[in-house]
Amino acid sequence: MNKSMLVGTVLGAVLVTAGGGFAGYQMMNSAPAEAEVLKVTEAYKTTKVPREVCEDRVVTRQAPVKDENRVAGSVVGAVVGGLLGKQVGGGNGKKLATIAGVAAGGYAGNQVQKNLQEKDTYSTTERVCNTVTDSRKDLIGYDVEYRIGEQVASVRMDHNPGNSIPLKDGQLVLNAQ
Repeated sequence: MNKSMLVGTVLGAVLVTAGGGFAGYQMMNSAPAEAEVLKVTEAYKTTKVPREVCEDRVVTRQAPVKDENRVAGSVVGAVVGGLLGKQVGGGNGKKLATIAGVAAGGYAGNQVQKNLQEKDTYSTTERVCNTVTDSRKDLIGYDVEYRIGEQVASVRMDHNPGNSIPLKDGQLVLNAQ
């Protein structure tokens, strides 16, 4: 083997080894250009919103009573009962029947007036309002789990990044483009 061939071979081997070493060093020390997105979850905030709901309802009420003690019914009933009692019997029996007729008629007249007053009603329409609470879900961002090399972390973003997040100087670029 001649000397120049040997020098050429050695020199070639040194250059190939140095080039491969330099390329390997560059590959190992070069930072990745993007983070791999592993999982994206929408983040929501629930807001409770009160609102007023009104409806018209028909309400039935008892009419105002002019004679709360039902005197008119008692008097009319006593008079009618007394007249009917006076028609029964004779002598002292007639007096007792009249007194019993007055008492029974007075009570009956009172009860009849009571029933009539309770059935005397009127209807009105009233507006009834209540406050109800509705729930509303608002999208506030995206919780993103990502990986850079072997490191796994998470961040909240204002947009869905897709499959990867760009890196600049080893830091995530989070603003939407």
